[in-house]
Amino acid sequence: MDAYALQRSWDRVTEHGEQVPLYFYSHLFVSHPEVRSMFPLSMSNQRDKLVSALGRIVSHADQIENDAAFLQHLGRDHRKYAVVADHYNAVGASLCATLKHFLGSEWDEELAAHWTAAYQVIARMMVEAAETSSESSPDWWDADVVSVERRTMDLTLLTVRPRRAFGFLPGQSVSMEIPQRPRLWRYFSPANAPRRDGSIDLHVQQIDGGQVSPTAVRSLKVGDVVKLGAPVGERLTRRAEDSKDLLMVAGGTGLAPLLAVLEQIDHEWQRSRTAPRVHLLHGVRMPWHLYDRPRLRELAQKRPWFDYTEVVSDDSSYPGTRGKVGTVAARQTLDGRTAMVCGGPQMVAHTLEQLASRGMHPEHIKYEHFYYAAADDHTAERALNRQETTSDEHQRPPGLSALPVTRVDPRRDLPAPDAWHRRG
Repeated sequence: MDAYALQRSWDRVTEHGEQVPLYFYSHLFVSHPEVRSMFPLSMSNQRDKLVSALGRIVSHADQIENDAAFLQHLGRDHRKYAVVADHYNAVGASLCATLKHFLGSEWDEELAAHWTAAYQVIARMMVEAAETSSESSPDWWDADVVSVERRTMDLTLLTVRPRRAFGFLPGQSVSMEIPQRPRLWRYFSPANAPRRDGSIDLHVQQIDGGQVSPTAVRSLKVGDVVKLGAPVGERLTRRAEDSKDLLMVAGGTGLAPLLAVLEQIDHEWQRSRTAPRVHLLHGVRMPWHLYDRPRLRELAQKRPWFDYTEVVSDDSSYPGTRGKVGTVAARQTLDGRTAMVCGGPQMVAHTLEQLASRGMHPEHIKYEHFYYAAADDHTAERALNRQETTSDEHQRPPGLSALPVTRVDPRRDLPAPDAWHRRG
């Protein structure tokens, strides 16, 4: 395989923007109409994800050793869509047809051979992983909704209980399909460590214009049955009894997986009375988004190893710590600690920049990202390799540049670098 030819040709194809996924899916559904039922009825959010991820992965097949674990997970995860080996042939044929359409005369016999060889390697890894996992686990888990609690105007605490044993590690994520939105799977992080009764807490925040979250917040009720995919991700997990001190940085519902890790540590402390020192910073736009404040404040009072800081960015009247949570995090003691960062892609990228600018080594910064995320997958990696900070405008989502920015002095009301001196 010629890695340069693969990457160059894919870059040329992506210059055509959204025409690429439109052509890909049109070819796929016309040539293989039987696969249409595997996709959601509305393709508006799905349209570019598969073909973009597929093209990016195949065009970087020379780096397959770095992506082997991810591809194996992807193959296992696609079992919930009832994907079988023949479907990979259909997708591969449509991918090649798309490349031929947009590359024109550049799509010659040699380039086609490079693409087919690369796709074969990736498809084989995914199929083998799916076949192996099918011997020991189901395609998905049915789970009963046992509790629905509206915490804020746009956030619901959902508790589900899988009907079969469902093992996961604190810090992992699971995909969920709700009965009101079939074939639309969304990822959520359990907000608790594994329990004896198997129940799982999920924090579901309503996203304006979303296809799933508004329905999940408004319509899911006790007694509904949802589907769960296999747990994924290891970057926000920790080894049991690990004594490494932690700096946890959460943005919004990025708090959920960190709560699971926090609960894991608390269970260890209750058994052995030893625990690493943990400082959790929860960043939100407005104070009422601090939806787990009572529980975390109580834990900070009762546990000598735990500190909790609330950070509010957009309310100038807030009397506590104000600013971006990444900026506040970078002012804490970093030596000897591992940072766990979870939140929206821009919050994560900004926090990684701030921590890196303070000299924190990338190996000591843990964050989760997936190829199927809507954001640029390499945003966070670039942050680790850049030492300069960015302006407020650069941190806001695209399309919001015309909105006014609430200027916050990042030095105002910052907490002491850490509260360990208060705790002896």
